[in-house]
Amino acid sequence: MRITPAQPSDVSKLLAFRSEAAAWLSRRGTDQWQRPYPADKLLDTVEDGTVFMVRDGAATVATITLALGVESGLWTERELSEPSMFISKLSVVRTHAGQNVGGRLLDWAGDRAHRAGATWLRLDAWTTNEDLQAYYLRQGFAHVRTVLDGSAIAGGPRVSGWLAQRPTYLVEHGFVDETPEPERLG
Repeated sequence: MRITPAQPSDVSKLLAFRSEAAAWLSRRGTDQWQRPYPADKLLDTVEDGTVFMVRDGAATVATITLALGVESGLWTERELSEPSMFISKLSVVRTHAGQNVGGRLLDWAGDRAHRAGATWLRLDAWTTNEDLQAYYLRQGFAHVRTVLDGSAIAGGPRVSGWLAQRPTYLVEHGFVDETPEPERLG
């Protein structure tokens, strides 16, 4: 398997990933990702070079977003002053579930963040999805805190405020990495 930067032509595939994941999550009893994601917002992140795809032969089987920026109101000013990169929108197609593609992708993200000079790989997860939170804990992340207020949606509770982090480090993730070398932080 190889990892590549997402291209604008991948947006429809990324939206399909999210729809598939939302249906699977719904069957598992969680409301995560039930609201459709805006295609134009997704295209912006693809064009920013922060979205990556895992390809297995001709099939695209996973995606992750790895960025410097994060939604405001989650991390403290002190935490934001620490060299960090943030992951989001990790998704693996059901045909490749149970093969540790997600774990390897988290390792790849931590490796890439380390090579960029980040100390921390951080994330915010759905506050009510305890299975997802347990998954991240098994992947070496430590829960920092849960933020329940201050939603970007006026008047509503924050839905993705379970914060976790793990140190970055060089690791063999097993992907053929076809991404450009990350820019150094700072």
